[in-house]
Amino acid sequence: YPTWKRTLTRRAREAQMKRFCKAQAIQRRLEEIEVTFRELEQQGIKLEKLLRDEDGSPANQKTQWMNQLLYLVQKKNSLMSEESDLMITVQELKLEEQQWQLDQKLRCYMDREESLKTPEDRAAEQEILVQLLDVVNKRNVLIHIQEEKRLSEL
Repeated sequence: YPTWKRTLTRRAREAQMKRFCKAQAIQRRLEEIEVTFRELEQQGIKLEKLLRDEDGSPANQKTQWMNQLLYLVQKKNSLMSEESDLMITVQELKLEEQQWQLDQKLRCYMDREESLKTPEDRAAEQEILVQLLDVVNKRNVLIHIQEEKRLSEL
């Protein structure tokens, strides 16, 4: 292998490892969000019971419980938004990995001498190009969704 090929291979492995580590971190965060959802739900159920059962409670106590309930709803909505962002990021990572694999396949076909390529090789190369274009378009859609979401939150 020439030096440039080893360098490309090393960089590709490093990028793949980065994607893997990022995916693991996202998975951990999604699990944390799920646990937090359950905790918020339990707290919300307790507050709802207090609000329904305590007719003789002072008004300021009911107001405090309502405020706590609203805070829980806001926190849950915030977590749902974060979860949505993470799911988009997961899709993005999958598409990055798919794009990398297609790039590798395409390089193999493109490295071959043009005179040595069979019609099947040319057809496979075209198919890979089509798939690669599809992946790039899907990534573009995800980026567009993220941008729209960011703008709507502003």
